[in-house]
Amino acid sequence: MTIVLATRNPGKISEIEALLTGVRIATAASFPGCPEPKESGRTFEENALIKARAVAGFTGKTALADDSGLEVDALGGAPGVHSARYAGATASDGDNMGRLLDALSGVADRTARFRCVIAVVAPDGRTWTSDGVCEGRILREPRGESGFGYDPLFVPAGYDSTFAELDARMKNRISHRAMALRRIAETLDALKEIPG
Repeated sequence: MTIVLATRNPGKISEIEALLTGVRIATAASFPGCPEPKESGRTFEENALIKARAVAGFTGKTALADDSGLEVDALGGAPGVHSARYAGATASDGDNMGRLLDALSGVADRTARFRCVIAVVAPDGRTWTSDGVCEGRILREPRGESGFGYDPLFVPAGYDSTFAELDARMKNRISHRAMALRRIAETLDALKEIPG
């Protein structure tokens, strides 16, 4: 079975490839003309399903989409589903982190969490979702060179290092994405019986 990852984010692709075993993985970019649907959902689940359905419909193969982001308690859960575009449609990771630090300037409560929803859509239209959460806190300045997105600002609960300082194997054990993928693993095993 081939699973098509409905993302073009190299950081997400790398993490998902490291966590998924026993299946062939392709990316949406390897299918010329594959759509990049607008993430117009109000929740991570809605956005993940939008992406997975579009890619499964175009490729005729099982698609897996991830939608994830950072929820900061002092900001009422923002940036949330807008995490990748927090500082604007073409914002870089640095732009987004800068806006977040500005929003938290002088704020004592730095509790936050990364949330991920994985959606799997089979060629026949059946859908499955799972979610994962990693609690933590936001630093006052970035630390570390690895990872992507808000990783240099996020320290997971029970650790002193940011996601950008932890080695990939450790991050892939405790991350929101790893949790969501583990929860959908049985579904993926069952789908191995589906041709495609």
